[in-house]
Amino acid sequence: MPSTTSNGIELNYTDTEGDGRPVVLIHGWPLSGASWSEQVPALTEAGYRVITYDRRGFGASDKPADGYDYDTFSEDLAGLLDHLGITDATLVGFSMGGGEVARYLGTRGSERVRSAVLASSVPPFLLKTDDNPDGGLADEDVEGMKSGFRDGRDAFLDGFTTNFFSADGDLKVTEAQRQEAIALVAPATDVAIEACIDAFGRTDFRGDLAKIDVPVLVMHGDADAIVPFEVSGKRSDESIADSTLHVIKGGPHGVNVSHADEFNRALLEFLAN
Repeated sequence: MPSTTSNGIELNYTDTEGDGRPVVLIHGWPLSGASWSEQVPALTEAGYRVITYDRRGFGASDKPADGYDYDTFSEDLAGLLDHLGITDATLVGFSMGGGEVARYLGTRGSERVRSAVLASSVPPFLLKTDDNPDGGLADEDVEGMKSGFRDGRDAFLDGFTTNFFSADGDLKVTEAQRQEAIALVAPATDVAIEACIDAFGRTDFRGDLAKIDVPVLVMHGDADAIVPFEVSGKRSDESIADSTLHVIKGGPHGVNVSHADEFNRALLEFLAN
């Protein structure tokens, strides 16, 4: 797979190339760009140029000791888009990846971007604060998640991936698919995994969403046990000027796998507009 120096590090990426409009897929935590395996073939078949990449600290990208914050993540994304000369792109952010989409558009603007998708995404702001009482995470929840990971990486990831793909207590993917997700985490460093909990748990994207001036599709499962719809997808849809909402009924957090057909149909319909 190719890589490029972006914002001072090497980012591993895939690019189907071709003449179609570019769709940039930004993965969730703690996975890698390979987590889009259910989407890449459908998008490619529909004629789009599809680009995925591994966030710093994950997959085959460089794993520095620092830089695990959304200002840095968005600059990593900007470097990749600059390297590939991308314009007229749709940025698709899943879960943590929705933060990159929001922060990029909030700071860099939409010169290279046609539209965006927030799928099971963390914006607008997960942390409960005095001015954000509807956040889903108290400070002790963020710290508890970090300590749970430090207490045992394997046990933590086993439980997390189960919740990731479960709705109302039932696993919505095969056990093989869940194990594939666990395998995608293997290259990630402990430093990156833990630091990203702070990043997605404590970053306020409300100002970024207010600046978005391109059409946005918000997709979310209504049974998401990781990033609840009411805390994130619903509020993001209400905060973005030009937003379309698609709620996947009975969908867990990992709807791009558990409900891949519906996810892909909604994404392709949005891209066609």
